[in-house]
Amino acid sequence: MLYPIFTTTRSVMDLSGIWNFQVDDGQEVIDPSKKLTNAQVMAVPASFNDQTVNPEIREHSGFFWYEKEFEIPSTVLDQRLVLRFGSATHEAWAYLNGQEITHHKGGFTPFEVEITPYIVEGTNRLTVKLSNILDYTTLPVGNYSEEVDDNGKTTRKVDENFVFFNYAGIHRPVKIYSTPHDYISDVTIVPDANLTDHSADVQISVDTIGHFDKVTVTVKDEDGTVVASADDSNANLKIEDAHYWAPLKAYLYKAIISGWVNGKVVDCYEEPFGIRKVEVKAGQFLINGEPFYFKGFGKHEDTYVNGKGLNEAYNVLDINLMKSIGANSFRTSHYPYSDEMMRLCDREGIVVIDETPAVGLMVSFNFVTAAVKGGNSSDDGTWRTLKTAPAHRQVIEEMIDRDKNHACVVMWSIANEAANFAPGAYEYFKPLFDLAKSLDPQKRPCTYVSLLLSLPDTDLSADLPDVLCLNRYYGWYNDFGDLKVAESHIRQELQDWQKKYPDKPIMYTEYGADTVAGLHSNYHEPFTEEYQQEYFEVHSKVFDEIPNFIGEQLWNFADFQTKFGLNRVQGNKKGIFTRAREPKMVVNYLRNRWLNIPDLGYKQK
Repeated sequence: MLYPIFTTTRSVMDLSGIWNFQVDDGQEVIDPSKKLTNAQVMAVPASFNDQTVNPEIREHSGFFWYEKEFEIPSTVLDQRLVLRFGSATHEAWAYLNGQEITHHKGGFTPFEVEITPYIVEGTNRLTVKLSNILDYTTLPVGNYSEEVDDNGKTTRKVDENFVFFNYAGIHRPVKIYSTPHDYISDVTIVPDANLTDHSADVQISVDTIGHFDKVTVTVKDEDGTVVASADDSNANLKIEDAHYWAPLKAYLYKAIISGWVNGKVVDCYEEPFGIRKVEVKAGQFLINGEPFYFKGFGKHEDTYVNGKGLNEAYNVLDINLMKSIGANSFRTSHYPYSDEMMRLCDREGIVVIDETPAVGLMVSFNFVTAAVKGGNSSDDGTWRTLKTAPAHRQVIEEMIDRDKNHACVVMWSIANEAANFAPGAYEYFKPLFDLAKSLDPQKRPCTYVSLLLSLPDTDLSADLPDVLCLNRYYGWYNDFGDLKVAESHIRQELQDWQKKYPDKPIMYTEYGADTVAGLHSNYHEPFTEEYQQEYFEVHSKVFDEIPNFIGEQLWNFADFQTKFGLNRVQGNKKGIFTRAREPKMVVNYLRNRWLNIPDLGYKQK
């Protein structure tokens, strides 16, 4: 899916701003052909939850409505007009001037619909019905229940199979963009870096709708110099003396695609791209032929007031904080992040593991799942009970379709902390890995992220991932407060994984300890900043011993909001930064460590 941009043939109208908003409490029938009658104001893009001071609205489970009026400039009324949602969480029905125009289920990927037939001159009204309901068919997974009282009122409840807060709303920009009626519909870019002579072969495939006499492709470097061109919708281009995209050293080319009729450009689109080679070989993760070491975080789209809504200022700050301490990567835990963040990572050289919203695929999930004794491969019924496979296929298709050209994306994560220990896991995941590999034109590695119940002797689907990604909490949920015992368990498990899969790289994608900023102790007690630092020091010691260990992404970049729980005090406190992005003591330790570990060339074999 192409990101909406201004070009010589296209324009973009952003509907961000103040919308009308109304919770659907079931007390009245809301007719989308009429204006909302009991609306309040709500900013878009943003979650609705933290913009209100009403706890009933903040905790609402069920349906809610947004409404926005707008006018279309007369200069584009004769063009093709498309309405695009960056995301709407978790299910959306859109109505334009009272007519339903589209429906989409899945809260973290974009969707769009042509609205040319529905637009009227003058004022148009866009109405969006949303649902934040999650159940055993959705991603993420939730336990859904409802009760009907004596008056016929339905009360809905979602008990999420995850611990981050179930923020909902129109989270990313809503835009209307124009194209000619004959238009460029998609662009696929597959760069192949020739490391021997530092050249590159770049395949650019262009999909179009309508008729063009010809399609041209022109590639420019960052100075605006043309380095390759072709008159072909399936162009194979050679770039000599290519500049490679590398971690923290981004270089982006620009592909300019033009569709021509009678010697004139009818439609034009521009797609930035980076040239780099990603491989997994002999226990190493290679970028441009050199071993890459992941240094960074699991993260969340989570900020004060905005919730999971796009906040580009926070995105810029977060990237700058990462770079300041030597981090080079993050995982989009636990859902695809915004287009805007992915484009920023391309530009800034941040390496991304792109993850689906498949979190909570475990019917026995609870806060302390990770603390259950390891080695338990009993059947908890997950793969007979969950009906998530269709949604899982859909989101893999949508994620790869959106992000296939991003240089920053080096690996797809198919799921986070599923019941990979339960019978049926391999049969569930094998078709999904096959699907992802078949869809990705760049053939990136694929992985899933496992929790402690999935050990070398219990994980039934560990043959599938190209990289072993582990979420482990020795010294916190396990071996709480005892870092000496935790150290031995960390070491033993990593040695067991390396012995079983000597050719697979291994990395930690989560490890951390809840830490209250400003809490100190002479005895390094849990929850203090001293304990957090010692926790990471112990892990680092073991990581450096394991030859195939290729990365440390700690949990979490910053404190974040969660659902209520006895072991949560206003959210998860495992961040090395507070939710306001203020550093905890451990940041200095990590800065010293990470700045002394090279991004490329570390742990050479």
